[in-house]
Amino acid sequence: MLTDLDFVASVEADPTNLPFITPWDRTQHEGAVRFPDFRHFIVEAGPGYERSGFVILQGCRNPHGSVELKRLVLGPKGQGVGRACVRQLKAMAFKDLKAHRFWLDVKGLNTRAQALYATEGFVEEGRLRESVRVTVDGADGYDCLIVMSMLDREYQARRALGQEQG
Repeated sequence: MLTDLDFVASVEADPTNLPFITPWDRTQHEGAVRFPDFRHFIVEAGPGYERSGFVILQGCRNPHGSVELKRLVLGPKGQGVGRACVRQLKAMAFKDLKAHRFWLDVKGLNTRAQALYATEGFVEEGRLRESVRVTVDGADGYDCLIVMSMLDREYQARRALGQEQG
């Protein structure tokens, strides 16, 4: 909801997240909340279901069945929240949205996320070399974007092997 956007901005501005994302301004987030092709979610975790981050899916009405995990940004790290989110998002993409392809891009610097996506069945499709400008520890430079995806048949095969819930 629009009332969540201050929280979303604060998670994006967290110094532990900034090297790995390209933050949006409020207007971009407002558009994502209002546009029917997007789904913008707040992630809640822990015993009190505290707000822990947010997710943006894009292509939810894509006629080609290609749904993008546009953004997954979390506050707490190393608690399994990211893995739980990815698993729920895969189920949502393939079961609810009837996706043929669920894809994402991840910065080359974000090796932790790359490893998570790989263990969750995403396959690297390619790299967009030096396609995003980054500032790390005060130094400007460029990083690649790694495109990863999972197809519906790969998801179904993982389900048959008991690697996916539901």
